[in-house]
Amino acid sequence: PLPEVDRIAKLVPNIPGRPMTLAEAVEQVSELKKEYESSDHIRELIDTAIKMEGVVRNAGTHAAGVVISDRPLIEYLPLHRPTSNSEETPVKIVTQFEMGILENLKMLKVDFLGLATLTIMARACDLIQQRHGVKLNLDNIPTEDADTYSMLGEGNTAGVFQLEGSGMTRWLVQMKPTMLEHVIAMVALYRPGPMEFIPDYISRMHGESQAEYRHPSLEPIFRSTFGIPVYQEQLMRAAVELAGYTPSEADDLQRAISKKKKKEIEKHRGKFVAGATARGIPEKTAEAIYTDWEEFARYGFNKSHAADYGILAVQTAYLKRHYPAEYMTALLSVSKNQIEKVALYVAEARSMGLQVLPPDINASDLDFTIKLMADSQLQIADSQSQIASEMGEPPSAISHPSTALRASPPEAIRFGLGAVKNVGQGAVELILKARCAGSFTSLNDLARCVDLRAVGKRTLECLIKVGALDQFGRRAAMLAALERIVAVSAAHFRAEQMGQMSLFGGATGVSDSISLPDVPDLDSREQLNWERELLGLYVSEHPLTAHMATLSQIVSYFSGQLGEAAHQEKVRVAGMVANIRTHQTKTGNMMAFVTLEDIQGNIELVVFPRTWTRFEPILEVGQIIIGEGKVDAESSPPKVLVDNIWTDIELIVSAEKQKAQAKAAGTDSPKPAPPQGKKAAPPPKRVAEPIQNYAGTPASDAGAGEGETVPPPPEAFPPGWEEAHTGNGSCSARHSGNSYHNTSLAALPADRVGAALSSSKGAAQGLSAPASQPSEKTSSSAPLPVRASQPSGETSSSAPLLPRAPAPPLPRSSITPPATLDADHPPQMISVILRPSDDPARDYRRIQRLHGSFISYPGRDRFSLLIFENGHGHLIEFPNDTTHFCAELRGKLKDMVGEENIRIEPITYQ
Repeated sequence: PLPEVDRIAKLVPNIPGRPMTLAEAVEQVSELKKEYESSDHIRELIDTAIKMEGVVRNAGTHAAGVVISDRPLIEYLPLHRPTSNSEETPVKIVTQFEMGILENLKMLKVDFLGLATLTIMARACDLIQQRHGVKLNLDNIPTEDADTYSMLGEGNTAGVFQLEGSGMTRWLVQMKPTMLEHVIAMVALYRPGPMEFIPDYISRMHGESQAEYRHPSLEPIFRSTFGIPVYQEQLMRAAVELAGYTPSEADDLQRAISKKKKKEIEKHRGKFVAGATARGIPEKTAEAIYTDWEEFARYGFNKSHAADYGILAVQTAYLKRHYPAEYMTALLSVSKNQIEKVALYVAEARSMGLQVLPPDINASDLDFTIKLMADSQLQIADSQSQIASEMGEPPSAISHPSTALRASPPEAIRFGLGAVKNVGQGAVELILKARCAGSFTSLNDLARCVDLRAVGKRTLECLIKVGALDQFGRRAAMLAALERIVAVSAAHFRAEQMGQMSLFGGATGVSDSISLPDVPDLDSREQLNWERELLGLYVSEHPLTAHMATLSQIVSYFSGQLGEAAHQEKVRVAGMVANIRTHQTKTGNMMAFVTLEDIQGNIELVVFPRTWTRFEPILEVGQIIIGEGKVDAESSPPKVLVDNIWTDIELIVSAEKQKAQAKAAGTDSPKPAPPQGKKAAPPPKRVAEPIQNYAGTPASDAGAGEGETVPPPPEAFPPGWEEAHTGNGSCSARHSGNSYHNTSLAALPADRVGAALSSSKGAAQGLSAPASQPSEKTSSSAPLPVRASQPSGETSSSAPLLPRAPAPPLPRSSITPPATLDADHPPQMISVILRPSDDPARDYRRIQRLHGSFISYPGRDRFSLLIFENGHGHLIEFPNDTTHFCAELRGKLKDMVGEENIRIEPITYQ
């Protein structure tokens, strides 16, 4: 049976980079060996599989690889015709050899990558030619334009190929590129591994430090990258010039190192050292050079690839800088099916001074379009578009776009109907075809001109919800009459198909009309939620709209950008409190999970007990707040562990301006002397590392001195949560502060692992102790507001407390302890089977999520984890924790580990 085969297959370890044969698995995995020896049909299954192991399963086609030769390929290679989807794909012939064999045969394989960026550029160039008569293409878009590099140095990178994103943007602001070579180098360096060289590159580029070379012969090769090995071609050239390699041998060298072929690496080591010493380089120096390369080449990047991407990056930046309306329209049109990107690029367009108009059934096309606005339209749009600088960046890093970037006022971008979620191209084409005869004057006109049966009720509903039909009536009334609207249109077109004619020369004899009912108006929040759901952003007035220009000066991340923040990075967010959920910890203290809503979406704030005690009076639903804390980037979606909260926006802005003015005037307050017996901390480097690695639990007030460490909350508390019960009569969320990071599970004795996870005091035997956390009062990368006033004797803090709002909080619901035990089933033991991956941090997070899910459903069931590693099993029990195994929890566990890895057994008491 298939389930049994699947169960046996899952017993075979799947370790990336270390494949294990079936024969080895039978010997090393005790559970698999037991199945093999105890069952004849399982033994026959495995023996048959061992015989078939290594046989080609199926023929696939490379996504972009094309083989080129000087003769017909049939003279070199076996070919075959793909049969799967052969009618739909343009690829009719493929090689039978895979790419590794082709490389060994010295065949030329070229990868032709498809880029949406090329489509964006083509559309933008077409619009530029139509509107300005300037013909631009890949060959003549300038790459040496000073204004373009100035824009990149200001951090205005949204929508720019390869350069958008907060991490890359911060480095560009530090770099201040002035030429194409700088951008190419950044494209090559901004990857895991070589990213550590970026601070040195920028420092040497600005003359703050000097490059050092192990031998003078290396200087002409690495001078262009300031002594830092960036490109594979540099290594190849150095091998040729220093050790006498041929170009082909140099290519083999860099391939061997980049692919970590140990035998080849050692073979080339001797060859390189011998060749270098023969050319007058000392043997020790040659050995050191080769060792440096061995480390670098694992991260080296192909310069031709980097140059291609770098040129496209600068060219897209040029289009954005000099033709903002055309470029942003093309960018939005190509991205219209990616709702998150639409929100990001609309915000960017507005920050550049472009109006973005909502979808309109009489004005919108399929894609986004450029419109010239009359003065009356401009006034309306201005009132709806006060969301300038919606995508604000940290004020310390990125300045606002130059006024030269702003488009002329009469230009605006109109939302395309195809950008509305659930609205397909076919439906839009029907509407546009009918609109060729003229704009629709009413709902009745629309119903007679467009067959709304073909458009679809769901499509029409979504168009109404986003305001595309607002000119015909109120949204609530049109939604209430939706069935009637579609029925009238259907009756009209059925009659037309039957050839009916009215007595007065009309198209049909059907004279039914649509009358909208008198229904209450929609709740404004519900209308805003529809817009965000279907468009990715708010197009109507939002409570935050009036504050966006101010907030953009002090907020480091909005909700759409928070995913780019590094783990434990200190951030500042702002928005309107949409929901507050209080929670009692196992020590009896209260904390809260606060949902913060900004223009782009929601941010989850975790307010631990100590912070909750300080700021509970100013937190209420509907209040606009600014929160500061550290990002928990390991949760999905990311959360902010809050340290400070403010409600006075203008006070923070004033403090930021005063600090900036003092810094510009050189009148910063003198720094206090360090306490006696302590050395002053060294000044920070000019270029800060944007990605920080921290271990252990977040360094917030999450339990400093209290042991309050709480797992991430569920998206919503489970149904029946209030009726559930725990042994002590309270909802206790238990979570260990111990770290499994970089710790092998095999090192944990089975009887100690459970205690390690369930205890919050100390580290269990075999576990690494939690890494020390940065103090809450240590430095932050972003400037913080000054304290408004400070009582005598109180020490200064990097997280000042600004005045609280005097208004009392609104009443809100809190979670009360449950009253009775669940009695829908006898107590059960739920065991989850896990197998480690090659990433300890990922395994640690997986255990955290499982533990958090279990304890989110209080009850009297027990749970444990059974972890298989290196052929051994480790049982992790949680004697102090319980759960309630319901259908919802079962569904969550199934999504995380699979049904086959969940075991349920009754608990019997002797």
